[in-house]
Amino acid sequence: MNVTREVVLDLLPLYLAGEASPATRALVEEYLTQDPEFAERIRLQWADNIHKVLPSALPPDLEFRSLRRTRSLLIRQRWLFALAISFSSICLSNEFSFEGGHFKEFHFLLRDYPAPFGTCLARGIVCWIAYFYLRRRLRLHAM
Repeated sequence: MNVTREVVLDLLPLYLAGEASPATRALVEEYLTQDPEFAERIRLQWADNIHKVLPSALPPDLEFRSLRRTRSLLIRQRWLFALAISFSSICLSNEFSFEGGHFKEFHFLLRDYPAPFGTCLARGIVCWIAYFYLRRRLRLHAM
């Protein structure tokens, strides 16, 4: 089979990274033995760029730490959403009454309990802001 230099150039990154299949590796090595000038040029370029190719500067547990941090952020996001919904629903608590089979009165509990309502409203707003900030942060890092 006649393999062109362009095909070998396409396969070369896989070959140099060690991710090529045995058949591809044999094909590239066979071509490099047939074209020693090209093989020498590849060896020199690879030797010059070896420090860029090898990720030796990255810590070995980087992926695990990233996964753990992402899980933690997602758990925090779920909790913030639950708390924001809870505090918001408490703020919308109401009371209504009937007298003689007819509707008599309806009011939010804010009227009777302004201090707890204000506390729940403030906490709900803080939770919503934190939730949307965290959601935006996670969405930007995913892109």
